[in-house]
Amino acid sequence: MNHKLLRLPDVKLITGLSKSTIYARIAEGTFPKQVPLGPRLVVWVESDIQQWINQQVSSAYRENNSNHLIGNASYD
Repeated sequence: MNHKLLRLPDVKLITGLSKSTIYARIAEGTFPKQVPLGPRLVVWVESDIQQWINQQVSSAYRENNSNHLIGNASYD
């Protein structure tokens, strides 16, 4: 299996998150962990980042649909 590896600047660009937010979310367990390749080199697996993005989008859609349904119910 081939994995594309991403460096931090790529992860920041793809996710729109800052370095400090990425590392804070890793510490919280809400963002994919980095993979150490050397003493001063870490990378992320692209498929892990894409899966995280998909989860965020799905969660946002569910939340928006839920709020929309609740909003409609309150007008009835």
